[in-house]
Amino acid sequence: MPIIVNKEDGMSRRCQVTGREPGFGKQVSHSHRRTSRRWDPNIQRKRYFVPSEGRYITLRVSAKGISTIDRYGIESVLRTMRARGEKI
Repeated sequence: MPIIVNKEDGMSRRCQVTGREPGFGKQVSHSHRRTSRRWDPNIQRKRYFVPSEGRYITLRVSAKGISTIDRYGIESVLRTMRARGEKI
């Protein structure tokens, strides 16, 4: 029987636009016992149409990344992503 792996499990929790990654720290209980935990960024899978290329692209972006795309436009954001060597 094959092992079914959720596609999301193998991927990093990292925003392709802003580069946001999980933050690490401690959870502190009422009795002050400390256990490790992480704060994941709000990553969403969004599909954008790129008029200059005539195709859709799918990005894994955080909520702030979505706001950045809304503010500057997908063309401008893609240009900066490609300039820093991001594969799209």
